[in-house]
Amino acid sequence: MAEEHPAIGDLTYELLKKMSAQVHELRLDMLDLKIRVTATEEHLGTLVMSNAGIGTRLDPIEERLSRVERRLELTGSK
Repeated sequence: MAEEHPAIGDLTYELLKKMSAQVHELRLDMLDLKIRVTATEEHLGTLVMSNAGIGTRLDPIEERLSRVERRLELTGSK
């Protein structure tokens, strides 16, 4: 069939070349997105760890504040 219509073969080849180029661009875009998602996940993990650290540091302060309030009789009865 390609022998009867060489233009069809040429057209098919050109379409395949364009599709190949588009697939290549999509692969590059996907690679970029994977890198960005990984960076976002790492950043989020760092924020979670930081938040946990803050909570750990605040727990003793809260306990000390409660003791001060009790000693000064600042805790009101509700």
